[in-house]
Amino acid sequence: MSRTLSAKKSETLSLLSPANTDEKIPPRERIVSTAAELFREHGIRGIGVDAIADAALTNKMTLYRHFGSKDELVCETLRRASEKAEAIWRDLETAHPDDPKGQLRAWVEARTQSLCGEHVGCDLANAAIELKGEGHPAYGVIERHKAEQRDRLEALCLAAGAREPKLLADTLTLLLEGARVTRQAMGNDTCCNHFSKACNAAMAAFA
Repeated sequence: MSRTLSAKKSETLSLLSPANTDEKIPPRERIVSTAAELFREHGIRGIGVDAIADAALTNKMTLYRHFGSKDELVCETLRRASEKAEAIWRDLETAHPDDPKGQLRAWVEARTQSLCGEHVGCDLANAAIELKGEGHPAYGVIERHKAEQRDRLEALCLAAGAREPKLLADTLTLLLEGARVTRQAMGNDTCCNHFSKACNAAMAAFA
């Protein structure tokens, strides 16, 4: 039986990058990063706390000491994903200081590169679909994130001098979310190029 459990643990670990299984990383960080990868690979409902604890080289007691429930862990993984998205805006401002139009073009380029590289779409959007109708506390995290991203985009469109910044921001948001779904459903690399062209056409139309 122990051999079976060991084989199962090894199979789970094989799904993860070496960084997540480094015991020098604090347990909380290992748990969050491991859970994020497993949720992305198997879905939130497709993986349990036992598997997460095993893959993070810890145990369920330690997991529950840091997170009172699996729902709380899910919320934390999504908060981390939101923080990474926030860093993108800071990078745009650093790369194109006092140049809103340059930042907007760079946003399109960054999102295009992300689409070409990602096979699972947006973690927060995927969670919203999977947890739909369950009243999950993660919905609050997801709604705040999406609203903040859209508001940041509208502010950038306004600063760039767009005629209708709100409508342009909504258009770009819809193009991005649609491209993510298309990429997942069809696995079509050409949608990346089409996304960039469609965004540039929208920006030109609202210039």
